[in-house]
Amino acid sequence: MTIHEILKNYWNHDTFRPMQEDIIQSVLLGYDTLALLPTGGGKSVCFQVPAMAKEGICIVVSPLIALMKDQVENLKAKGIEAIAIVSGMGKREVDIALDNCIYGGVKFLYLSPERLLSELVRERIKYMNVNLFAVDEAHCISQWGYDFRPPYLHIADLRELHPQVPVLALTATATLDVREDIQQKLNFKNPAVFTKSFERKNIAYVVRHEEDKLRKLLEVVNNVKGSGIVYVQTRRECAELARFLTDNRVKADIYHAGLTPDERAKKQESWKNNQTRVVVATNAFGMGIDKPDVRFVIHKDVPQSLEAYYQEAGRAGRDEFKAYAVLLYNEADRFKMLKKFELSFPSVDEIKKVYNHLGSYYHIAFNAGAGVSFDLDLGDFCSRFKLDVIKTLNALKFLEKDEYISFNESAFLPSRFRFDVDHETLYNFQIQNQGWDAFIKSILRSYGGAFESYVSLREFDISRRSGLSVQQVIEGLKQLQEYGLLNYFPQNDQPQLTFIKPRQQQLYINKAYIEERKALYLRKMEAVFAYASHKQCRSQLLLNYFDEYGAGKCGVCDVCLEEKRKYNAADIRDEITNSIAQLLADTPVDLDTLVSSIKNGSEKEILDTIRLLLDAGKIRFNGEKYYL
Repeated sequence: MTIHEILKNYWNHDTFRPMQEDIIQSVLLGYDTLALLPTGGGKSVCFQVPAMAKEGICIVVSPLIALMKDQVENLKAKGIEAIAIVSGMGKREVDIALDNCIYGGVKFLYLSPERLLSELVRERIKYMNVNLFAVDEAHCISQWGYDFRPPYLHIADLRELHPQVPVLALTATATLDVREDIQQKLNFKNPAVFTKSFERKNIAYVVRHEEDKLRKLLEVVNNVKGSGIVYVQTRRECAELARFLTDNRVKADIYHAGLTPDERAKKQESWKNNQTRVVVATNAFGMGIDKPDVRFVIHKDVPQSLEAYYQEAGRAGRDEFKAYAVLLYNEADRFKMLKKFELSFPSVDEIKKVYNHLGSYYHIAFNAGAGVSFDLDLGDFCSRFKLDVIKTLNALKFLEKDEYISFNESAFLPSRFRFDVDHETLYNFQIQNQGWDAFIKSILRSYGGAFESYVSLREFDISRRSGLSVQQVIEGLKQLQEYGLLNYFPQNDQPQLTFIKPRQQQLYINKAYIEERKALYLRKMEAVFAYASHKQCRSQLLLNYFDEYGAGKCGVCDVCLEEKRKYNAADIRDEITNSIAQLLADTPVDLDTLVSSIKNGSEKEILDTIRLLLDAGKIRFNGEKYYL
């Protein structure tokens, strides 16, 4: 099929969005391609369509596990075979998935960047017929980016396995430095770069300096019709703010990474269908969410960078109609950000201490533990060793950079299982063990394909079909696993930590790198403060930050509107002054006659102008009438 036939057949679209076709043609011609498309610009089609047009499998690297799962499910719903391999999956499960990629008809293999550290994964990719490497959220490969992920640096290793295969790097936000860094880190040959303007003409960017943020937030929500998102920093704030809005008769709900996949799906669906008007969320919300009619995005708290702000604010107005991006800001925000800055950079000694505590926590001997993965209950870990949570999280990131560990904060995996026997063996077991027959039939009716590969399951569904409690279903699955009939992995919502190297007695922590990151963080923080404080067109400020110069004023942000108001006020005052001069040129008049005779401006503007003219001595008053 041609790319247009593929688009129609699988996506039911007649035409591509702007730039999509150019990017696809570039990939099909074999160019290493960097594409900057704004949030909601249809990035996934840019690698999915060319991969469908060629023989072989497309390998997609993405840090967003929830988004990977969504895309895999969407592709499967279109009849396209896709698999995701993420942290937390068992070795046997990964083994089968990789076999399917080599010998089966899998078209898309989604990998978390941490998986690129696995020798098993790299070895098996060697034998795959790869047609494209797609790197989503490509800014994560650059240490100049706002969300640097060290495992991304290993994507270049894949290129050595398949040197002729092109790379497509995709991101919504990248400065010029980051764009160049992406190309260098991915070893681009024959590069092609496609950049869509960062300008969003239909979004009015607004900054409000407010001490009482809740009052202003409610005012915006009540004055702007339609659905919206309110971003906050913490889960606790999510709950408090949603309750505040609900108490003020606004249909609001929460969204954060602590919710189960089912809860997230229900809340998203309710919001997409406009049953919920406002979602109060942490930055876990938004990736892959394509609701076109979002009329406002409010940031109650200051974002960490302008990249993050642009991406989150850009979820408003994807239907190209007027929308608002509102940042609520006050001086307390600056102090909070500076405090967070301090916690983001633990000392070398603090980083080493966290590493040693991890060894004790998991009872790992020195020179042991390489390749072993653990669930990490961060709260319990920090409580046991009396550590600050934010500092510990950042220490883990620096340990990851120096490749002592790999850490994935969002490894929520649903329950999944696979039969380890064939149909006949299972059938014989059912005949010989009648007590298990009904339970096994409930599983077979609920899930297909479990003899070939691992299948996600919901214990609640089997519970409903079998009449057993959820706990009985879990125990039953574990029992069948002991009988050797199936492999069962219960759901897991803990972050995953993997020791890449054996536990070391001596650590080398790159202090110069920490200082570089510190300076970069500070620059990004100052850019946010400048955006919030400067009286310059907000759209121009954002565009300049992304190295897009020369754009005109947007005319719709708070700064532009204020300039217009001042300009209009000066015009009206001139017109009122001329009218007064003409009236008083003939004869003195009283105040009522003067005000009622002037057709320009409001009564307040006319009275203010009269007062100014009196003060300046340009007109006079004799106690009854005004005259020149």
